Amino acid sequence: MSRPHILDTNAVSSLIQGRAAQLDALLRGRKLCLSVISEAELRYGLARRPQATRLAQAVESLLAACTILPWTSVTSRSYGTLRAQLEASGVTLSAMDLLIAAHASEHDAVIVSADQVFTRVPGLTVLNWTLPP
Repeated sequence: MSRPHILDTNAVSSLIQGRAAQLDALLRGRKLCLSVISEAELRYGLARRPQATRLAQAVESLLAACTILPWTSVTSRSYGTLRAQLEASGVTLSAMDLLIAAHASEHDAVIVSADQVFTRVPGLTVLNWTLPP
């Protein structure tokens, strides 16, 4: 069984804006997921631009095509453990990135992101489509 691929918010944005043909090709046929944290970030972006109806339609279409992973008590445990490990090793992430990394860790998922910060999380597999293979 293939590992799920969790799209970070920047991956979703690139797909929606049509700026990532190579990412689209890489993801074809894979099980795509989104952390509810990324969904929240996307919905915040839409709330800031209520006049952007085409963007809203594109976001809703992509959300409908992905499995949205809920935040659960198990996810909270994963977050607590990961945050403590990272702090002990001197690694810091933004609050949202840490929440998304915890979700990816919990599901043993590949995180799809152009954000290099995720490579600092031990054991997390990152697919950065902007780098050469």
